[in-house]
Amino acid sequence: MTKKKLLNMMIAGLMAASHASLAAPRDETVSTASDQHGMAVTIYNDNLALVKEARRVRLARDFNQLAWREVSAQMRPETAQLRNVSNPVGFRLQEQNFDFDLLTPQKLLEKYVGREVSVIRTHPTTGAETREAATVLATHGGVVLQFADRTETGVPGRLAFPGVPDTLRDRPTLVISLANPVAGTQDLELSYLTGGLSWRADYVAELNARDDQLDLNGWVTLTNQSGAAYPNARLQLVAGDLNRVRDAQPEPRATMAMAAKVADAAEMQQESLFEYHLYTLQRPTTLAENQTKQVALMSATRVPVKKEFLLEGANYYYSGQYGELGQKMKVGVFVEFTNEGEGLGIPLPRGVIRLYKKDSQGNAQFVGEDRIDHTPKNETVRLKLGDAFDLTADKKQTAFQKLEGTSRYNYVFESAYEIVLKNAKPEAVTVKVREPMPGDWTMVNESQPHTKAASGTAEWRVLVPAEGKVTLSYRVRVRY
Repeated sequence: MTKKKLLNMMIAGLMAASHASLAAPRDETVSTASDQHGMAVTIYNDNLALVKEARRVRLARDFNQLAWREVSAQMRPETAQLRNVSNPVGFRLQEQNFDFDLLTPQKLLEKYVGREVSVIRTHPTTGAETREAATVLATHGGVVLQFADRTETGVPGRLAFPGVPDTLRDRPTLVISLANPVAGTQDLELSYLTGGLSWRADYVAELNARDDQLDLNGWVTLTNQSGAAYPNARLQLVAGDLNRVRDAQPEPRATMAMAAKVADAAEMQQESLFEYHLYTLQRPTTLAENQTKQVALMSATRVPVKKEFLLEGANYYYSGQYGELGQKMKVGVFVEFTNEGEGLGIPLPRGVIRLYKKDSQGNAQFVGEDRIDHTPKNETVRLKLGDAFDLTADKKQTAFQKLEGTSRYNYVFESAYEIVLKNAKPEAVTVKVREPMPGDWTMVNESQPHTKAASGTAEWRVLVPAEGKVTLSYRVRVRY
């Protein structure tokens, strides 16, 4: 008998005991989501969220055992804080327990190791049922039952349990022992940090026909795998890199299925918060359990774009003899724009920008994507989309000599290079050639003038004719 079939056979016994036994202990006050009258969720970048939930709960005077049901299954209980909003004076917390061991047939069976259960058999012909008492000896890798006169493995019938242990809950529950000064209905607020809630920014852009403008839409993608739902929540998102104390990594949780849902477009209000940025959705939203949802973040049209072709070298071949450095080398394609203007000019959270462009028939085609970091307003966004198909380069070292020096700290090298850029496009293009230069370098001669982009970088802007080629040559002296 398979383990799955075994667990299914026990469900009947579990259901027979569940309704009576899942009732709270007599001295326990139960609060469910139906008591809720307010919910706020703040989600951070790194799989962390702050949940604040307000409920109206009827409490007795003095000692109460409050079972706050339907909290996140990934709650960090050490961060939980319960406040009495209506009568805070004299309200004291004494103890709290987070019951996340959820009721399943297997869990129930494990709790009954060493205890007695009833084995129910059904006669295959008459349908008559018989009961026999047995003690559960073990549950790992199968079930071992001790009857009065024998020991059996497997389950010869259904199992019936006399009750469900108090520590097994059908939903994650925070059980709080507290002293309450006034009997009656109280306004309580529970706040806690939890894992299982995350968000990321996703951007979709479309280039125009001339590649000099784009339309950009930003979306916040929310994922709830926390084991709880957050109905009608006031949603806020924090963008930035928070420092967190890292504990030992927990055992990985099973991956949960997600249902994608796109929310109605509604831009978020942005504000500064300490050294981070806070985004607030302007209406309540529901984060259902095991759901991915998208909410509009920003939208901008006709954003000016610069397109660039870049061939980037390396600094290793300036201190040795190498000869051929590459044939048909790829030329990278980049686009960049400034985070300013109508629709932009706000801090852009870290995320992926995916670019599309319409073909000759008007169908939008995917042309590349890149990841951006948190980007303040007025900063440049630079994206690498891939490598140009119609642009290639051949590079070789044409000369090399050591001029002086006896150790690596006083060498002087002089070397020459030739780069042939080829363009198969029907129009001319400009290719930026960027060469990292090591040490103290001097350009001895060159076929085209360079610019010193940085202390260790030389750059050339080379115009390559349509369906043609051009050769860039230069000689450089490097002193270490």
